[in-house]
Amino acid sequence: MAQSIGLTKRLLYRCYHMALRLALFVYPIPRPKCFKSAQLDSWLAELKQQGIERLLVVTDKTLLTLGIAAPVITALESAGIRTSIYSDILPDPDIYEIESGFTLYTQDKCQGIVAIGGGSVIDGAKLIGVRAAKPHKTLTQLRGLFKVVRRLPPLTAVPTTAGTGSETTVAAVVSNRKQQDKFAIADYCLAPKYALLMPELSKGLPPFITATTAMDALTHAIEAFIGINGTQFTNQKALSACKLIFENFPLVIQEPSNIKVRENLLNASFYAGEAFTRTSVGYVHAIAHQLGAKYHVAHGLANAILLDVVLTEYGETIHDKLALIADYCDLGDKGDKKIDDRSQKAMLVIEKVRELKVLANLPTKVDELDAKDIPDITTAAMKEAHPDYPVPEFWSSNRFDHVLQQVLA
Repeated sequence: MAQSIGLTKRLLYRCYHMALRLALFVYPIPRPKCFKSAQLDSWLAELKQQGIERLLVVTDKTLLTLGIAAPVITALESAGIRTSIYSDILPDPDIYEIESGFTLYTQDKCQGIVAIGGGSVIDGAKLIGVRAAKPHKTLTQLRGLFKVVRRLPPLTAVPTTAGTGSETTVAAVVSNRKQQDKFAIADYCLAPKYALLMPELSKGLPPFITATTAMDALTHAIEAFIGINGTQFTNQKALSACKLIFENFPLVIQEPSNIKVRENLLNASFYAGEAFTRTSVGYVHAIAHQLGAKYHVAHGLANAILLDVVLTEYGETIHDKLALIADYCDLGDKGDKKIDDRSQKAMLVIEKVRELKVLANLPTKVDELDAKDIPDITTAAMKEAHPDYPVPEFWSSNRFDHVLQQVLA
């Protein structure tokens, strides 16, 4: 029997979304101070001005072995800032990895944290900072919203992928593998104090990772824009991210070592992060998270598979907003022929998403998905999305089932 959302709940959910939107104006989310590669010395000087003498560098073993983290570590050491290296962060960091990192932070009397890596590394660094700020509380006790409150040690995020936007967000996800649990901790104080965007660190990424992380950023931007909680600030950031990704995605596939293209995608990820951390996401993420939890499908890949399918399922509800994306990204200009119909413009955005997937040879199906799991995945996705995500429209379970059937291999 189909699950649906009654009128009363719909009204309550929309009131909740309005309250979240109002809260953004009353308590604005802090923005990290952003430095580019050419401003590395300025970042180091800022750290020195704060009297920081030792930092915990959080990364993973692969980045450390490949030397990708080395330029930042070397720059810190050359500036007279000692480093303690913690490289035991794995994808979907576990509470025990966080505790080990916190122990090293405490033992070495560190005064701040630098995260060099993708979303998991940056989340891990945030959580180590949470433990430093609240040493007498476990992460499990701090799960949920606004339980940290206390300021974290100065945190710099150095993303090595252009996708998660974690360098701008106020949340971190942690797992407890022993109890098969996964939860988020969110508080304004989790926003990194600094973001250091160095595109040269990402030039060695495999094409598949480059493509799926870019699709992750595109999903952040589009879902932030089509949701009902957009503001002038978030809409502009989301549109800018869409344009940069549509223009630079094909180029990075053709020229993976092009630093300017990498920089554009890193900026797009940053803009998309600034947008969705204020407006939240939607049904693409709600379903993708369940595929990740059940089958360990990489998050960016799940988003890439689902994005055009979910946008199509929304139908006319989002055509006006997709048409605005098409206009901003110049997708409606076909030589001398200009497309004016909003539905046709909306389809241009969806077609562009599909075009990027083909270009990067990304799959359109979830090989791991089992038809018998669809009802449970739908239930979990609905539970995640409602009431937290300010989606353009509310779906019954049949709509989720229909999307999942389309990505069933």
